[in-house]
Amino acid sequence: MNDTSPEAKKIQDELFAKLSGEERLLMGLEMFETARKIVLSSFPENLPENEIRKRLFLRFYENDFSDEEKEKILKRMDEYFKDMEK
Repeated sequence: MNDTSPEAKKIQDELFAKLSGEERLLMGLEMFETARKIVLSSFPENLPENEIRKRLFLRFYENDFSDEEKEKILKRMDEYFKDMEK
């Protein structure tokens, strides 16, 4: 979806072009952190850390992996957290 007018897009592109690479990187990191907070706020309270991480993974990357790949990743996440508990 793109609801930005061509005129607004041109102004936006010009503003971004004036930013340094570091400023653009920081802006991207801030946007990701904001998205992460929004997603976290949709989860039930008091979830264990491993469940939070698995849900975050699925919310952000679910469409980037096949079902088989997701299953492997989630299984490895479970193994990681079990190892951390030892």
